[in-house]
Amino acid sequence: MCTRNRVYIWLSASVMLFGASCTKDFLHKNPLDAVSSATFWTSETDVQTALAGVYARLQADFLGYQRVYLDCLSDNAYADPGNAFLPNLPLLTTGGISSGLGGPLTSMYNTPYRVIASCNYFLDNVDKAPISDAKKNLYKGELRFVRALSYFDLVQAFGGVIIYKNFPTTSEATKIAKSSREEVYAFIAEDLNFAIANLPDDKYNGHAVRGSAQGIKARVLLTQQKWAEAVPLLQAIMTSGKHGLSTDYAAMFKTSGQANAAINKEILFSTQYLAPNNIHRTGQAGLDIELGWFSLIQPYKELADDYEMKDGKRPAESPLYNAATPYANRDPRLDLTLKVPGEVWKNPSTGADWTGSYSTSTGFIQEKYVDLSRAPFSANSSIQTDQDYIHLRYADVLLMYAEAKNEISGPDATVYDAINQVRARATVNMPAVDQSRYNTKESLRDYIRHERRVEFALEGQRYNDLKRWNIAHIKLPTLKTPSGTPFVFETKNYILPFTQQELDNNPALLQNSGY
Repeated sequence: MCTRNRVYIWLSASVMLFGASCTKDFLHKNPLDAVSSATFWTSETDVQTALAGVYARLQADFLGYQRVYLDCLSDNAYADPGNAFLPNLPLLTTGGISSGLGGPLTSMYNTPYRVIASCNYFLDNVDKAPISDAKKNLYKGELRFVRALSYFDLVQAFGGVIIYKNFPTTSEATKIAKSSREEVYAFIAEDLNFAIANLPDDKYNGHAVRGSAQGIKARVLLTQQKWAEAVPLLQAIMTSGKHGLSTDYAAMFKTSGQANAAINKEILFSTQYLAPNNIHRTGQAGLDIELGWFSLIQPYKELADDYEMKDGKRPAESPLYNAATPYANRDPRLDLTLKVPGEVWKNPSTGADWTGSYSTSTGFIQEKYVDLSRAPFSANSSIQTDQDYIHLRYADVLLMYAEAKNEISGPDATVYDAINQVRARATVNMPAVDQSRYNTKESLRDYIRHERRVEFALEGQRYNDLKRWNIAHIKLPTLKTPSGTPFVFETKNYILPFTQQELDNNPALLQNSGY
């Protein structure tokens, strides 16, 4: 990245983008042209405006709705190579990872740092505002949560990275060495501990709450295999009474469902959008068009085949299985996540068929996050696409708890109960785990990983799950793309290379090993 662009990225963080209020409608405000630190920070309204500006930065790239594409780096889905919105994404799976790749590699690095810059600018200036210390700490808690979320993305992708604790005022101040992976995780922990101590123990309402920070901290700890430290955090969320499972699995990923209190109670943190001003189509096309029309994410048959039959048995063991209709009588999450071969989509409002999707190389199309009430999809009909991307939901809390407890001491009643709650939710209603079959730590570990796969399929989690389980280098090289190109994932690929532009711009930044 050239120095001029680097300065722009950092200094543009002082241009706070959107007006604010205490609920999601803060995203509806029109952008401000500029913010001067000399005349800003004079009221709580200024603070809320700046806060909304930081949240709005989460809408970009893999911190926003495009995060679903991370499943295309896993065994769940194939990325259409013609995707002009994310060029070069398929190369990350077939041996094309290099410092000169650009595209998604650049987004994975630059976008979190843009968010971090905005967080640091806020944190460096909010004490100027004439508001109480308690309110300042509340707002700081939100921003330190967002900063931790951004650094967590960076450390998972690149390992040790540069830590900026304050807003650099010159481009030279950005040219420093990276910290170790352990130092980055320690910094993330500091931010999340502050957030947990200062955020309200409330239901999620568009602003980070205590459960948001506890859940993400638990995910960070599981990534480090610190199972025992994660369990109390997850138990605190489970016993708080503030969160629960949605009453409708599919509706969680639609705008109308996310506006329904009985459904959105499962969401603990999301990147929010709101029509008409804050929609997906900012240089892209949006989920309805990209997935439901262009078929840019094409799930693999292996994913579809991993869903159980409705009786909880594998297809080869179930009397419900019929080779002529292989995807009938399956776990309902299959049909709510994928469009299977032969399925006809219908607009639920009009009853009209939607058959205009592009062809798919795998035979499957992503259905999760596609809102068929906007079909037939077109540039005009889908311009208001504004489904929120969900970073953390209560089902993840339950399955993280099951995973952590099982790793500590093996199966127990609380582990089975956590899994069964997810399986028994309304609109899914799958049978309880077969305790006679999955009665050892090893067998239940595999089952929990299966349950995570089908529960969170095509939400962008699978890639990082495979990496944190340290099985990506075993699982992924067994696969091929629809054209027959083998997957490539070497042990060095657990962390990605810094782009050559970053290395050229910052002589203090050393390339990751193997690149």
